[in-house]
Amino acid sequence: MKKAYIEIDEERCKGCGLCINVCPQRIIRFSERFNSKGYHPAEPNDPEGKCIGCGFCYMMCPDVCITVYRLTPVRGETQ
Repeated sequence: MKKAYIEIDEERCKGCGLCINVCPQRIIRFSERFNSKGYHPAEPNDPEGKCIGCGFCYMMCPDVCITVYRLTPVRGETQ
């Protein structure tokens, strides 16, 4: 069952790769496409639903391009 997923605003992303390096599940990669600024933005690649919603990518992104959605509560969180 999918626990979480991320969305990346590819138009705001400058392709620094910090999110790629910090992701413990290795579900983020560089896109082959260019955005309007001429960068290869990061994109999620998670067909198996391995994202755990840790938020490391969100915290590392200097351009605030990443949104993390948790579909199951994190341990210690109340609903």
